[in-house]
Amino acid sequence: MLELRPNCERCDKNLPPESDAVICSFECTVCAECASDVLAGVCPNCAGNLTKRPVRPPQLLIKYPASSRRIVNLGGCMPA
Repeated sequence: MLELRPNCERCDKNLPPESDAVICSFECTVCAECASDVLAGVCPNCAGNLTKRPVRPPQLLIKYPASSRRIVNLGGCMPA
C-alpha cells in the first residue's frame, strides 16, 4: 500500500493525499512543479519516471491514513 508521503522531497511543500503529487516506482514523492520545472519528469534518486500519485478515496483514508513521515533531501535533488 502506498505511504502517501506528506511532502515534496525536493522543496518540502505540503502534499495532502488529494494533491497532484508524482511518484516513482520506489515511491519517491515530489510536487508536480518540481517534477516538471526542475526534474523533467525523472526521479532524482533512481532515474526512473515520475507519474501521478493515485488518490486514496476519503472513506479509506480513515482506515488507511496517509503517512506523516517527512522525507527531505537536504542537499536538494539534482535537476535532470
